[in-house]
Amino acid sequence: MKKKGRDLLEAFRKTFLTLQNRTPRQIKMDASSERYCYNPILRWNPQVEDYFIKAYGSLHFAQISKALTHPSCYSCIRVNTLKTTSDAVIEKLQEIMRKSGSENDVEDISIEEIKANNSIDLDMAEKQLCLQNWSISKCQIPGLEYVVFVKGSGPHAVDYGYAPDKPPKEVLVSRKCAEAVLRGAQVYVPGVMACSAHVEEGDAVAVSVAVEQPAPDGGWGLGITRGTVLQGLQTDPYYFERNGLYIGQGTTMLSRAGIFRASQGIAVDMNNRVFKLPSFHDVLEGEIFLQNLPSIVAAHALDPQKGERILDMCAAPGGKTTAIAVLMKDEGEVIAADRSHNKVMDIQKLAAEMGLTCITTYKLDALKAVRKSNGSSDMTTLCCNKDNNDVVIQSSDLRPLESGGSSTTTVGLNADTNCKENVSNEKANERTYVSKADIRKNMRRMRNGPGRNQSLGGRVENSKGFLPHSFDRVLLDAPCSALGLRPRLFAGEETIETLRNHGKYQRRMFDQAVQLVRPGGVLVYSTCTINPGENEALVRYALDTYKFLSLAPQHPRIGGPGVVGSCQFSDGYIEVDMKIRNVSKMVGNVASGCDWRVAKTWRGGVGSEV
Repeated sequence: MKKKGRDLLEAFRKTFLTLQNRTPRQIKMDASSERYCYNPILRWNPQVEDYFIKAYGSLHFAQISKALTHPSCYSCIRVNTLKTTSDAVIEKLQEIMRKSGSENDVEDISIEEIKANNSIDLDMAEKQLCLQNWSISKCQIPGLEYVVFVKGSGPHAVDYGYAPDKPPKEVLVSRKCAEAVLRGAQVYVPGVMACSAHVEEGDAVAVSVAVEQPAPDGGWGLGITRGTVLQGLQTDPYYFERNGLYIGQGTTMLSRAGIFRASQGIAVDMNNRVFKLPSFHDVLEGEIFLQNLPSIVAAHALDPQKGERILDMCAAPGGKTTAIAVLMKDEGEVIAADRSHNKVMDIQKLAAEMGLTCITTYKLDALKAVRKSNGSSDMTTLCCNKDNNDVVIQSSDLRPLESGGSSTTTVGLNADTNCKENVSNEKANERTYVSKADIRKNMRRMRNGPGRNQSLGGRVENSKGFLPHSFDRVLLDAPCSALGLRPRLFAGEETIETLRNHGKYQRRMFDQAVQLVRPGGVLVYSTCTINPGENEALVRYALDTYKFLSLAPQHPRIGGPGVVGSCQFSDGYIEVDMKIRNVSKMVGNVASGCDWRVAKTWRGGVGSEV
């Protein structure tokens, strides 16, 4: 005991002498290294955190939380094989790298330097800078040869130029902006919350993140006014909360006044990032699509075949829809439905960009996807095509599966020619008058861009739903809590109640989806969350409720087994028994860099009744 006491005393004496011999500069530098770094701690609702610890175990959940705060270590590209090949895409990306100049000094080259040296515009400079010296390879997973990986790097230690009593100039951005920056984006004007005083264009600034904090009302909020001046002092808003939340260093493209006066544009060019991932904005447009690997696998697991009729129930933004169409060689019919008008427009735009013609889009709530048959009057729609003045007699989108012909018949009757002539005769002598209200409306439209009804491509078509058993395959990529998306810097908004509501909502959508698949067809359900109540619990619900369904093997199968057993919430509620041992959970980790996504495939029994 005496020896242990002497050893302890000696260790304490050495530690004391070490601290005593440190200079004030060393102490301040150590403090700055703890502050100016990236070491986030993901905050959860306490009850949700307790629930996940019970489901995954404390050590595993701690690993998940840590991994969620980091972006994927690679960018995943899906190649449009109808236009090009993976090998051709790799060659084109490497060519972009070679044209960008030096491949050995990536760390020290800025957008301005590339622009000056190569006499090219800013957008091209960004593309070249982002693609320099990145490792590009084809996916080695069998069946996914159309996927290309571009390796990133990080986390890196960034020198922010800290000096004692002289903190660096700083720009504080919102959490959403920071998460985009961690994925390779620049800092855009709307994402800036606060900035140091006397920041001018061309200044080097440290970029930090404002993460939601507990609010007096029991919720979460920022509690900071946009445009606040940062002094680099402890009196700054969220001074201590920003410790370990610095995501890189950049060069301001605007002065402080310009940042808070402008409505759009790049505020900070991020040239020294904690995580360095290439950006593919407008690179090889139409030939490639940036998409997470689990999302690609979810579409691949559906195994679409040529000539089939397939439904993507919650299709926006269209990544999996277009993946399905490409896998079908653009032969067949892919119905893409979403309840948001503007999101349906985005799907149309993406399909046109990729040159896909088999995709038909509808505005439709997934909870109303099944339409009851009310007689022949509901099966035919007479509509007028304003572009070619034709009358289109369109059979319902609920055509029988065995019908191989087109559901649309075009008859060149020029039906509204007479109508137009009558209107023109009546108004031939009228004087054109533009009111001041119309002038103001047009000015607002020019300033704000096209509204929903003035969007390019016209209005979207509404659907009343589809007849039961009318699809060969259905993909239900259900709206969820999205707790598996990376990077994530805050997770406190989800509560036990909201997680339960997500599960209830998804079961209602699944009830619709299972009615739309024909006997012997395939239904794939996927989410991007780690919540077992939205994953394994729904699988258990599906197998218990619909006895004619059977789990089908998933190809390719990536990840480990799902959660087994039941889980009790803090209020006594017990989640349904989740004894589904072969549910494939695609678990992303620091090594693989995947997002979390669960994809499960069912096959309906032949001749079964829904």
